[in-house]
Amino acid sequence: MLLIGQQGYESLLAEEAEQAGGLVAEKGPGWVRTEPWSSPTVEWAFPHVALRSPTEIVGESVNALAQRLVDFLLKSLQGERIDAPWPCVFAGPAEMVGLGRRIGAVEKAFHDALKKRLSRVARLATADAPRGVVPCSRGLWVWFADFGRLWVSREAMVNGQRRMSDDEAAPSRSYLKVEEAYVVLGHEPVAGETVVDLGAAPGGWSYSAAKRGAQVLALDNGPLKGGALGHPQIEHRCEDAFKFQPAAGVVYDWLFCDMVDDPHHVLQNIVEPWLARGWCRNFVINLKFGRVDPAAFLRELRAPSSPFVAYGEAVRVRHLYHDREEFTVVGRVRTAV
Repeated sequence: MLLIGQQGYESLLAEEAEQAGGLVAEKGPGWVRTEPWSSPTVEWAFPHVALRSPTEIVGESVNALAQRLVDFLLKSLQGERIDAPWPCVFAGPAEMVGLGRRIGAVEKAFHDALKKRLSRVARLATADAPRGVVPCSRGLWVWFADFGRLWVSREAMVNGQRRMSDDEAAPSRSYLKVEEAYVVLGHEPVAGETVVDLGAAPGGWSYSAAKRGAQVLALDNGPLKGGALGHPQIEHRCEDAFKFQPAAGVVYDWLFCDMVDDPHHVLQNIVEPWLARGWCRNFVINLKFGRVDPAAFLRELRAPSSPFVAYGEAVRVRHLYHDREEFTVVGRVRTAV
């Protein structure tokens, strides 16, 4: 497999692959390739996309690479009929200077050549990855290791991470994390729902829910800013988020928590009681791993003793496109039988 994530986190991509039983063959900026193995069904945290059975293609020129990609696709089709839009995604390390232009040139040459061979198939190609979590996306996935070497696969596992559009009224970049988290979870707050945002300031997450019509209780001793300040759907209380408990019988539709605090303290004093006592139905929780071993902490989050495993369902742990040294965990609270 070829596991693709954020540049700078290659060692953690590799550790997660090894936790799943894989053997790392090589690493590059933002990617790790494993030796072939029958990987179990994995809810990957660090990979944004996982290419299955990638094939290496090399070439010195744009046209050579493009033609070899066309040849690869035509051979792999083998009578397969394409009647609907299909992902045709070209990408590579964004930080590699000049590589973006190379990728664009190869992509254009590829499409020009494909139109001459299979015009109908070429017209159905879409350059964007599917939105959300897609366990098996069939199309053409191309990842450039450098200017003359790439990996290509017909199938990819899409784990939901993606770059989100900013909002000028959003009080902070943290707004982008919760917007991305909705994509991973597969749903978002809607009008009429209730949200409690623990450690809300400056209010990016509260603003995200409020602009969708949800009623938000934002708890933080710090001030709200930007679009969250004075928003009619947001009630701001200057309280300690760790000490807050809902009134008897009150269940919030959503729990938001993005606090700069020790992640084990957050797990013990917020996640555990809120999920165990059913004080919320859905949750988006950000946990900082900058001062702990990220791989070991990931194992803790997935262990049977984790409150997410004990009390949650449809739980997904992700290192988002917009995350730094942190995990974002989304899911639902399991309904008591």
